Formats: sequence, C-alpha cells, structure tokens
Amino acid sequence: MSMERTLVLLKPDCVQRRLVGEVISRFERKGLNIIAMKMLQVTPDLAKQHYAEHVEKPFYPGLESFITSSPIFALVLEGLEVIRVVRDMLGATSGLKAAAGTIRGDFSSSRQMNLVHASDGPEAAAREIELYFNADEVLPYEPTLTPSLRAGDE
Repeated sequence: MSMERTLVLLKPDCVQRRLVGEVISRFERKGLNIIAMKMLQVTPDLAKQHYAEHVEKPFYPGLESFITSSPIFALVLEGLEVIRVVRDMLGATSGLKAAAGTIRGDFSSSRQMNLVHASDGPEAAAREIELYFNADEVLPYEPTLTPSLRAGDE
C-alpha cells in the first residue's frame, strides 16, 4: 500500500476551546505522521480559494466569517489510507450526529462549529495542501517506531 496525505485544519473553535493538543494527540496515537504544521490566520482571500465551490451559496458569508475569526492550525498528515482514516476519526459533519468516540462526537454539538476540516479525497487533499503549504514546508520522515505500528508489507 502507498502512503497518502491529507490536509487537516483545526478550526477557530478548536483553537478557542483549547482542544488543539487533544486532537493532535489522537492523530499521533493512531500512528499518523504529522509532516507539516503551522498556525495561521485565514484571510478572506484564502477562505474563498479553499471553499471555492461554496462562495456563491447563501451560507458562505457565515462560513467565511467563522473561518477567519481566529487563528487555525493547518496540518499535513501522512499514513496508509489517511484520508479515510482521518474522516472516520472526525465523525459526521454535525457534532450532534457524530458517534461517541469520534472527535466531533466527543467535543462538538454544532454543524458549523465542528472543530476540524479534513480533505475528502486525494484530489482535494493535493489542492488544499498547496493552498496552505509551500513544498519546502512539508517534511516527510519515517518514524523509528513504524515496525511497531504496521507489518512491513503494509
């Protein structure tokens, strides 16, 4: 199997509620590699690029206002089937519908203030990673504990 990459955003509500460490620790405990991470303020222009498919929708002004309201953390995670794995870890988009044990199920009770964004497929991941990171900011590595996390042929 080949490694995948995904973009994860710890959104303003995650930062404001001081859940950044909790969320990151879940990804680390799952054995996913953080190969890029930074704190930044999303600008209206970046929000429009990231959410380009939603800009003309009636809910977009509220979405832009929310995502630009506070700093966020952007991460690139790498691992086997990482896109699916991360989305499973997050749970349903609405915290009210997310299963207990998922990040949203444990910490969110809102559709919009749902703590975390994650890419929904390989093409979206590649596009979103380029929006938030320069190539020299992504630093893949092989953890020394990899043999303890998965078989050599995985």
